[in-house]
Amino acid sequence: MARTYSSEFKSTLAQVSAPEAPLVILEINHPDLATPVRVVNDTQNITSNGDLYVGVPFRCTLPDDFENQLPKARLSVDNSSRELMYWIETSNGGSGSTVTMSQIMRSRPDTVEWSITMNLYNVNCSMNEISGELGYENLFSRKAIALQYRPSNSPGIF
Repeated sequence: MARTYSSEFKSTLAQVSAPEAPLVILEINHPDLATPVRVVNDTQNITSNGDLYVGVPFRCTLPDDFENQLPKARLSVDNSSRELMYWIETSNGGSGSTVTMSQIMRSRPDTVEWSITMNLYNVNCSMNEISGELGYENLFSRKAIALQYRPSNSPGIF
């Protein structure tokens, strides 16, 4: 998962006292949601590619980039909204949700520097925080053959 950044973004990352920091925007999709939930990890709202992202501080660990391993990320949001908790309860813990995580700069919000879409699972709720893991289903650990013929289940062919 190589990341190709623009030269302006690389320059900003390399500066010791950069005038601005990269912003992480999230778009949460679920079949029960009429419109996706769009938030930005900032205190101010921002419009990117025609969509409004509401400023909500959250903690996000970006996916790792290790060879021979599925990328995983972690997302935590303060439990300050009853609407979010209601949605988690009615959607069976957010089952079937996808989260698109992107990095942008406030000065160039329509330029997406990096983006990834992952599944949301293992949602945990406490009085203070709602957290979940982001990742992919490991297709290599699933059985390739649904039924195997063995003497125990198909004695007629042995």
